Amino acid sequence: MQLNTYIDHTILKPTTLLSDIERVCNEARQYQFASACVPPPFVKQTKALLEGSTVKTCTVIGFPFGYSTITAKKAEVYQAIEDGADELDIVINLIALKNNDWVYLQKEIEALAPIIKEKNKVIKIIIESGVLTDEEIIKCCELYGASGIDYLKTSTGYAEKGASIHAVTLFKQHLPAQVGIKASGGIRDYKFAKELIEAGATRLGCSASVAIVEGGKGQGSY
Repeated sequence: MQLNTYIDHTILKPTTLLSDIERVCNEARQYQFASACVPPPFVKQTKALLEGSTVKTCTVIGFPFGYSTITAKKAEVYQAIEDGADELDIVINLIALKNNDWVYLQKEIEALAPIIKEKNKVIKIIIESGVLTDEEIIKCCELYGASGIDYLKTSTGYAEKGASIHAVTLFKQHLPAQVGIKASGGIRDYKFAKELIEAGATRLGCSASVAIVEGGKGQGSY
């Protein structure tokens, strides 16, 4: 299993240094990861550092809590695209979800998705599955699966629970076939990464990416 091609090599800590970004981009190029996922202020530098490679530049919107207003998220989206982002991982408004305001969530995705799709960028929606019930996860699959997104993503990595086989399996059962599944949060070894892919994940968000692929050497991971 060529695990490297599934991985968004990620660094999103609030104390990220430019030297961290340089390291992540060098590793992403070396291991041919799918993308390097970085904080919004580093999108321009990341795009430049990855120039000439197949690695995409990925960033986050409304991260990590998702309760920015729609107007604020739109501004973030425009800025990310202007700075050169190829892929945008957007945290939904979890406050709206937990207050059962699905109308707001519908308005949010309807406001953001067209901007991204018009520019032919990849849109991933983060629902923070670790703090949701199965019913809420299924409703998210129905809402976002019909909205034209490219991936539904399990987690930010900041909640008490990250990716799980159970969540990925639910996604697989309730999403349209054309929508990818990104598992992220707490993926630290080859075994768990492989299990997530076998359950249906088509992309992995990892900060321990190098350890994961190195741990799979001899098993066909890289």
